Amino acid sequence: MKNYLTEFIGTFFLVLTIGLAVLSETPLAPLAIGSALMVMVYMGGHVSGAHYNPAVTLAVVMRGKLPAKELLPYWISQILGALVASFVVNLMLGKTFAPAPGPGVGAMAALLGELLFTFALALVVLNVATARATAGNSYYGLAIGFTVLAGAWAAGPVSGGAFNPAVGTGPIIIQAMHGGPGIGDLWLYWVGPLLGAVLAALVFRMQHGVEAD
Repeated sequence: MKNYLTEFIGTFFLVLTIGLAVLSETPLAPLAIGSALMVMVYMGGHVSGAHYNPAVTLAVVMRGKLPAKELLPYWISQILGALVASFVVNLMLGKTFAPAPGPGVGAMAALLGELLFTFALALVVLNVATARATAGNSYYGLAIGFTVLAGAWAAGPVSGGAFNPAVGTGPIIIQAMHGGPGIGDLWLYWVGPLLGAVLAALVFRMQHGVEAD
């Protein structure tokens, strides 16, 4: 239960920060988002692994560092955290938010942006938080947070910058419940990140060989 609670809390504060920062229209939103992820990773890394992202959980399961039976409970905890955070943002500001492709950006371009930066995120997580050569390092949270910061600044205007199915699901559902544009883009934030996670797990195995078993 402590793992699921930690995943809920970490995802909650990640999505809460995303919503408040995005709706404030600050140009420093990516910095706030990356920082929030970083501190939540340090908060929960020793408890649950601090995934806060269904795609990262999938990559870690494929890596063999989390039993497959834990996949669905982790996903449920993460999605619930995102849903509650999106509800709280609406309660605080009276507004909703959700990732969406940038103006004039096609679905395939947005999908590619989500796939590539989730691949980068998952590969960083696997290398800094699960590899033997980096065991016990103190920089894993910084590396993970800065990966999301870089992705949000670089690909956010293209894909919406979720790189996380929970970050797509919670805000999109709450926005749809308040008369928003619906859930038509939701598939982008599942298919792209999950494909990126699978690719990252395969590349990690190529990098590390038998160690990846």
